[in-house]
Parts: sequence; structure tokens; C-alpha cells
Amino acid sequence: MYTDAGMQIDVLGRAAFNFQFTASSANHFENIFTRGLLAGRAYGEDADRSRGIWGLYGSYDYISPQTFRVSSTALSLGTTGQLWLTREIALQGTALAGAGYAAVGTLNGPQDERSYHYGAAPQALLATRLIFGDRASVDVTAREYFVSGIGSGTTGGRDNIIRADIGLTMRILKAHAVALKYLWNRRDATFAGLGDRTQTRATIGLYYTFLGHDRFGAVEWR
Repeated sequence: MYTDAGMQIDVLGRAAFNFQFTASSANHFENIFTRGLLAGRAYGEDADRSRGIWGLYGSYDYISPQTFRVSSTALSLGTTGQLWLTREIALQGTALAGAGYAAVGTLNGPQDERSYHYGAAPQALLATRLIFGDRASVDVTAREYFVSGIGSGTTGGRDNIIRADIGLTMRILKAHAVALKYLWNRRDATFAGLGDRTQTRATIGLYYTFLGHDRFGAVEWR
């Protein structure tokens, strides 16, 4: 059983906010993603088809794909924009780059690999969404986290984590929808005294999805 829920409020206004979580019977909370614009400005407000915002975003991410677990709190500079391709089809995109503090550890592995790595974590996000009115959307998102040893206070080690997902979501009734998603996760870790480790996991799932009040988050054509 899979559940996916998301909420996107005023995504191209002066107070953008995005919240998403995914749960399954195998893994409870598989991920939690939240980000919001802390300070920024709008651009393209006079344009008919395109507009956006840029500024400073705050975020909290949690990913647990059954092999490892990572959580991160960060500040990033970035932008979110939207372009109407036709009266019914809109293309949205978000690009963020910043740094924060993260923790990552192995699940169900050898005991000596389960110690968490903590440290400053440069990170980046690229996301696109193709919206077909209030009926469907196609999403492609890529995230990367580099958990360094800076500020860790531990025995050493570092991690590079990449997360990518592709999803097709179709609205069924009101805010209820179903989504077909492909999720791919990779972790390249270096352990003090143990050398390098690589963990990968890919899944395909059919999810029940609850949409926010603005459905897929498209800002109306002016």
C-alpha cells in the first residue's frame, strides 16, 4: 500500500510553500519534503504567459528508502517559474542551490556501518512539472546532498546522496488522484577505517495522492 500527499500554496506568489510526503506499508514514511520562500521577489508580473519568484528558501527533507536514511535542514537560493505553453498546459520549474546540516546512516546493515554521519551539507534541487489543466501532471525531480565531515564531531566519513523521481499523477475526483512513480536513490559513502560503500535502490509504485486546494499548483493565465 502506498500513499502520497502534496500541498502547494501560492507557488508563484510572494509566499511560496511546498509540502509532500510519501508513505508505504513497507516503510511507513518513505520521504518528507518541505520548502518555503523566506524572502524574495516576483518577476514577470506583467507578462501574460510566464512569471516566477526568486529568493531565499528554507527546507527540510527526510528520505528513507529502506537501505539508508538521511535528513537535512538547509537554506538555499533559487527560483520557481511557470510558463503557459497553451491555455491548458503549463510548465513549472524550480532550481535551488544552498547548504545546511544533515545526518545520514545505514539501515539494516553491518553494525559498524550504522553510525550516523553528521555535517555541513551543500545540496541542490532541480524540479519540473508539466501540468495538463486540473486533470494530470508529469513531474521529474532530482536532488543531491553532500554530507561532509565539517562540523560533525564524529570519527569521520562523508556521503554523497542522489535522489531522482519521475511521476505521472491523474486526478480522479475533487482532490483525490492516483500516481505512478519511479523512485531512484543512490548513496556513496566513505567510512573511517572501512573504505567506500555504495547503496542503491529503485522502486516503482502506484500511489493514492491527495492534492492541495489549488490542485496541481498552476497560476492562472492572465
